[in-house]
Amino acid sequence: MGSHSDVDDVLPEPTTPAGREGLAAILARPRESVVALDFDGTLADIVPDPEQARAHPGAVGALARLAPKVASVAVLTGRPAGVAVRYGGFAGVPGLEHLVVLGHYGAERWDAVSGTVHAPAPHPGVEAVRAELPGFLDTIGAWHGTWIEEKGNAVAVHTRRADDPQAAFEALRGPIAELAARHALIVEPGRLVLEVRPPGVDKGLALVEYVRERRARAVLYAGDDLGDLAAFAAVEKLRSDGVPGLLVCSGSNEVPELAERADVVLSGPGEVVRFLGALAERT
Repeated sequence: MGSHSDVDDVLPEPTTPAGREGLAAILARPRESVVALDFDGTLADIVPDPEQARAHPGAVGALARLAPKVASVAVLTGRPAGVAVRYGGFAGVPGLEHLVVLGHYGAERWDAVSGTVHAPAPHPGVEAVRAELPGFLDTIGAWHGTWIEEKGNAVAVHTRRADDPQAAFEALRGPIAELAARHALIVEPGRLVLEVRPPGVDKGLALVEYVRERRARAVLYAGDDLGDLAAFAAVEKLRSDGVPGLLVCSGSNEVPELAERADVVLSGPGEVVRFLGALAERT
């Protein structure tokens, strides 16, 4: 990636006028730009067991080259902030001294400067669902191939290991939505996962709040899943308010809704890392 032509190869031109304006603004004013990124599926490959997810081998290096050149790099994830920091390997990295991880869709925050996580008290509804969910899945006959992931202030049911993952996912959507509603919670569907969490927090709200906090004049957001649609909508709203933005989709097969709205579509975390490295060289 040393030559200019190599860099151009991995910094593709956005397919939309708004995206081209967003990229141009980031390149022109990097120190007034926020780069926000999802974790799973964007900086880390999707794996059958989320506890085995780790940042792509080149991700930390690319972020460390980019971060000192922009206003801020933020990782915006549904995971607990501390888990994303561990799985990402973000702590104590030269160049990432001002990285922020916004966990639980922005409800939690880890700042590299302090190395501490600020988190809300557990939601009572999440505690109730956590206790009820194993018996609930057993009662509806959904145990085979499904499993529960603890996420602190949320809980998720995965179907990726089922014999027919998509069918299992569809069969669970209704019952889990009813369970969540009984406890005043919402369900966030993802790639073969249904996450039960408190209402009132999403990636869009968190992103807008963070962009305003940093007084950014341009923003890039990269994501891969249905939970990222709120962040995409937030960037579109910021654009209408005069803040140029670039929307990047990591992968295009499982979540076409995201790819259709993106300005740049990349094949997955490996290509996202190359894109971030190219952006670092151009800023």
